Amino acid sequence: MNILIADDEPFMIKILKAYFEKESFNTFLAQDGEEALEIFYTNKIDLAILDWMMPKVNGMQVCKEIKKQSKTKVLLLTAKDEAEDELIALQSGADEYVSKPFDPRVLIVRAKKLMHMDTQIFIGDLKIDMEGQKIFRNDKDLQATNKEFHIMKYLIENRGIIITRKALLDGVWGFDYMGEERTVDTHIRRLREKIGDHRIKTHRGMGYSLEETNE
Repeated sequence: MNILIADDEPFMIKILKAYFEKESFNTFLAQDGEEALEIFYTNKIDLAILDWMMPKVNGMQVCKEIKKQSKTKVLLLTAKDEAEDELIALQSGADEYVSKPFDPRVLIVRAKKLMHMDTQIFIGDLKIDMEGQKIFRNDKDLQATNKEFHIMKYLIENRGIIITRKALLDGVWGFDYMGEERTVDTHIRRLREKIGDHRIKTHRGMGYSLEETNE
């Protein structure tokens, strides 16, 4: 998920970069409106967070230009807190509006809701649609089976933990499953063929884990 953060306050950019990258966003940074537009024109941006009062080209103008060119979501940041200002921001095409000062954690929640990330999870070029129970790679539906999807979901929910075959069987197949544990290996192999071999790590004699990557 590519996010453009544009603000003329270096400290604000530094803080937001740290918070969003911790949440696995890929960040692009700008300190004025001209730089923000240059980044937008040369990169695929999924979400633009723009300060209203930027120099050279203000956030409102950047928002209008972005909306003319794409369906990129825009969240405007501003020190203004009048209802009329919020109305102007939304009429300009902004999808969300947040008044300063704000808690960065609240901004991240707003951003995730705006991008439907409360129901969608992004890992590099993968998108996991938790509601639709689908896995996409570069926006292509991988046609994951029900078991493959639920293995992926279980690994995501336990990211950073080594999951045994027994735990996967209980979590995906159910406690009453009486078949072979090795069926897990078969499904993992098929899932790897679709999402990429490097994403699920085998821990010999222990189990599997979802690999953290810097994609």
